[in-house]
Amino acid sequence: MTRTALLCAAFVSWAGSVDAQAVNDYPTNARADYVFVCMATNGQTRDMLDKCSCAIDQIASILSYDDYVRAETVLRMRQTSGERAGVFRQGLQVNDMVATYRRAEAEAEILCF
Repeated sequence: MTRTALLCAAFVSWAGSVDAQAVNDYPTNARADYVFVCMATNGQTRDMLDKCSCAIDQIASILSYDDYVRAETVLRMRQTSGERAGVFRQGLQVNDMVATYRRAEAEAEILCF
């Protein structure tokens, strides 16, 4: 009975750390970069620090870091001019990627601001 209880406790502990790791797969510098840009846009107050930190946490709970990087890359490339950047302005896959990112941002704004 004790061995079974220990195994169950170990499994629950392991499963919980896997979930936490999945939510926290963003590197600290990526989170900090988001918060700096958010605060520069919305005001550099303590209240805004909390709101912007909340927002990136919400986005991280919705999008994997890889999906976040892809969407950010597409959005940055859309700001450049030239023929080669055109690939980032059209296409179902890139539009879906950006739409998913925008939905995550909208949800974060609703929950945090």
